[in-house]
Amino acid sequence: MKRDEAMKLATDGFQALSDSLAQGKSESLVTYLSAMAQFHNYSFRNSLLIFKQRETATRVAGFRQWQKLGRTVKKGEKGIGILAPLVYKQSKDDQPKKAAKAATDVKSSEKEIRGFRIVHVFDVAQTEGESLPEFTGIEGEPGQWLLWLKNIVSRAGIEVQYEDDLDGAEGLSRGGRISILSSLPPAESFYVLAHEYAHERLHKGTRRKETTQKVRETEADAVAFVVSKAIGLDCQNHASDYIQLYHGDVDTLQESMHFIQKTAADMIAALQEKAKQSEAMEDAMGEVFDRHEAQYKV
Repeated sequence: MKRDEAMKLATDGFQALSDSLAQGKSESLVTYLSAMAQFHNYSFRNSLLIFKQRETATRVAGFRQWQKLGRTVKKGEKGIGILAPLVYKQSKDDQPKKAAKAATDVKSSEKEIRGFRIVHVFDVAQTEGESLPEFTGIEGEPGQWLLWLKNIVSRAGIEVQYEDDLDGAEGLSRGGRISILSSLPPAESFYVLAHEYAHERLHKGTRRKETTQKVRETEADAVAFVVSKAIGLDCQNHASDYIQLYHGDVDTLQESMHFIQKTAADMIAALQEKAKQSEAMEDAMGEVFDRHEAQYKV
């Protein structure tokens, strides 16, 4: 594949993603976000309490929150105890009496925490009922493309590691090292590796200080989408939803067009070169096999 052909694929993928973003949030993303809003971000102390009582906990919510999501706690399940603040409204005598106090300050002092109490939450594995909405997935089979992408990343001097737990992430770019969740299916593994490799190429130098998280995530996922689409994976809805999770949109995409297209084209060209080398090797091996077979024919 020539360079201009790789750039054509990158341009076509970029336009497809731009069109998808222009349509706004998908119904599946809206449903997913609505469900995720039911889960609290617990403090470090409560997170530690949850872990100590149930190491395998993933999504945790109270009894009523689970009911709102169409699920009920299984009979006999033991709740996970966490600390909830006891919030009281201050009496007038307790409130600041300084005349110079701003109205906002007085309002903020009307309530105070006077201790904590134990409340119980439950992990999703302790519940049953309707399935929780899942983030849009990636369909397809990368085959040898995944192996070739790993090789390209490694030859760039970046170590690729597979880990069983990444604290909720599927992949991490660590500057010269990429970590991928080992349990991912091949299609998702390819996509995540392309995403993190894009981070390594675009956001580990001086540009990091010049970009926001929204821009960085938009660029990385746009590159992953374009490259994944080029090898035949179905990931358009996934990319559009992911970028919008970080509040990215068509304008964000357009502003980063040069970086996205160039990085994606480079990766596509490198993958096609790997495919070409593999095909040449297979042809050479086939010729050797044919010669050996001809020697032993009667």
